[in-house]
Amino acid sequence: MNRSHYWFNHHLLAVLVGLAFLVGLAAPAAAQSRAPRKKLIATGWDKPDTARLRENLAQMEQRPFDGVILEAVGTRDDGKSCFLRSTFSAQAWEQRWFNKSVEDLKACRFTRFTDNFVTVGANPGNVDWFDDEGWKNVVEHWRIAAWIAKEGGLKGLHFDPEPYTPPHAQFNYLAQPQKAQHTFAEYQAKARERGREVMRAVIGEYPDLTIFTYFMLVINSNALGHANPNAVLETSGYGLLPAFVDGWLDVIPPAVKLVDGCENAYRYNSTTQFLEAAVRIKGDCQQLISPENRAKYRAQVQAGFGIYLDAYWNPPTSQWYIDGLGEPRVLRLRKNVATALRVADEYVWMYGEKFRWWSTPNPRVNKETWPEALPGSEDALRFARDPADYGRARIATLEKEGKLANLARNADFASEQAASNQGVQVDWKQGGAPAGWSSWQLETSKGVFSWDRETGHSGKGSARAAGVGNGCFIQSYDVKPGECYAIRAMRRIQGKGNTRIRVRWQTAQGRWTLEELDKTLTTEGPANEWSEIFGVVEVPEGAGKLVVLLGMAGQSTQEDVVWFDDVGVYRVD
Repeated sequence: MNRSHYWFNHHLLAVLVGLAFLVGLAAPAAAQSRAPRKKLIATGWDKPDTARLRENLAQMEQRPFDGVILEAVGTRDDGKSCFLRSTFSAQAWEQRWFNKSVEDLKACRFTRFTDNFVTVGANPGNVDWFDDEGWKNVVEHWRIAAWIAKEGGLKGLHFDPEPYTPPHAQFNYLAQPQKAQHTFAEYQAKARERGREVMRAVIGEYPDLTIFTYFMLVINSNALGHANPNAVLETSGYGLLPAFVDGWLDVIPPAVKLVDGCENAYRYNSTTQFLEAAVRIKGDCQQLISPENRAKYRAQVQAGFGIYLDAYWNPPTSQWYIDGLGEPRVLRLRKNVATALRVADEYVWMYGEKFRWWSTPNPRVNKETWPEALPGSEDALRFARDPADYGRARIATLEKEGKLANLARNADFASEQAASNQGVQVDWKQGGAPAGWSSWQLETSKGVFSWDRETGHSGKGSARAAGVGNGCFIQSYDVKPGECYAIRAMRRIQGKGNTRIRVRWQTAQGRWTLEELDKTLTTEGPANEWSEIFGVVEVPEGAGKLVVLLGMAGQSTQEDVVWFDDVGVYRVD
């Protein structure tokens, strides 16, 4: 890759993140909030309908997902099924056909599945954009879908633009029946008009929904960088999709989110690929939107990513194959999902075909579950989705099995003797840090580090720091790249000051390295009570030592005191 191009794209991504931050600063105080928690959404050939979701919810919520993409199936007056995903059809529907779907959703008591989406599709796609009567029905189908999502307590709609009913292709200009009578520009104008009509109907039912797509404008990446993108879009399979989305942007209120799910990510196997895609979605794809809508696009379009599970199971001869790059392929799955979640604004979706996460009547899906077919896959997703949650579960399992080993030395601060960072047994010295621990503070800080034998979370003692402006207790451990460790400690604060655990890295020879990969762990527990600080880290390439710093800052007098106790450093991979 050209290095200047690489730098530019990454610089652009940083600029975009900075712009988003500034937008947040400018927002009213009531609108400010934390960044959305990253979420993993399940979809694929075992996709449930509302009835199966209701029936199997307890089992499904045991899997490592934050929500599902689901089908809604209505019942026509003649008893035949009406599939909501057949949205782009000219047939008239009745909202009441889907009453049972709404009843199913209202009966669900979601605990883990916070972000669920009902599917609308671009099929059969046989409605010409200039067919006013046909489009009245398409718009009504979208309205019904939004009604189902709102009444059913869903996060919003999932839109799949892919054509599955040839020869029809709703967003392909060359497939339109009146292309001989209307130019591409005329079809673009009409597609934008239809986008407005659809979005007005949707927000009339659900004014703050999320529309999550398998892909949006990123599918037209080949049109980017051209002086006239329309020259490429005119012959593209999804050339009318940008105009349709432009219509959405014409009318959406600020509370609506649009997610470009970037199905292109199915073959991604490096951090760079995810970063480059985020640059395209958040930055370059604005070229495909009219100038007046680009501010809305920047504010309301999110970058997401699709992960194709079969690619981690398929043989090397498959065109859909992810190489392990010298590691077990399930480890690549964990790393790629973790990267996707880190780079995405909010959503990453898992698509599987050959195997299942839960029961399904789909005959194309094998009987084996994904954890059976791809051992370790469920743990890989749990770790990537929420390392801390995974770490706590692993600690509980290892403890139950009698295999939990704590690398921290003198972890309960009860001993007068412990091994130093150099592995030498040393005695505690009056006026110093507890045995086995060293300490550090800024030169301008005049605090006191000591061993408190009287105060402790477990009643045996603790590490005590008083009047420290900025400092820490320190301990290091020999580790290897790829290993995962859970770090925890209890802390209590008296007076002023705050605490954190900082995890840093050294080479095997003890030289500081990879500072950009330091991790800071905090707690929101009450200051004057013992509260747990907890987190999970993965040892990066190039590191040979993991260094734990029990840190404190902001103390000004000897009456300002921090205590640490019951430190844990556990390998959990």
